[in-house]
Amino acid sequence: MKKYKVLEDVAIADIAFEIYGKNLNELFENAALAIFEESADLSKVENKEKKSIKLNADNVEDLLYDFLSEILFLKDKDSFLFKKSNVKIDKNSLKAELSGEQIDREKHELRNDIKAITLHMFKVEKTKDGYKAVVVVDV
Repeated sequence: MKKYKVLEDVAIADIAFEIYGKNLNELFENAALAIFEESADLSKVENKEKKSIKLNADNVEDLLYDFLSEILFLKDKDSFLFKKSNVKIDKNSLKAELSGEQIDREKHELRNDIKAITLHMFKVEKTKDGYKAVVVVDV
């Protein structure tokens, strides 16, 4: 099963993803991976530090939106690149551990500076193979 694909020609200043997962944990991890890979070349990022995220929301769509927004907040606040995530979802609660390292402009190849998760086309749905989400980010 694919983890995600970039949807071309959705918008000029945005990047759109269609994200897949066998379960919600995998869907959220693959959504995070899409953000990580669009932000930097992950082959040059090491898992030196860990950061934890705990969230509650009214529904799974709000939970995914809040999770991805928190990743961007931590990236900007701490000048941090993430490489890996481990997500556990129980109903509408999320616990995640993310790993990566501080941005080093001499070491890291930065790609897109993702500014925000948008609500444009945003959705999460159950499929016969698991789950699918559409996420559009502003760059």
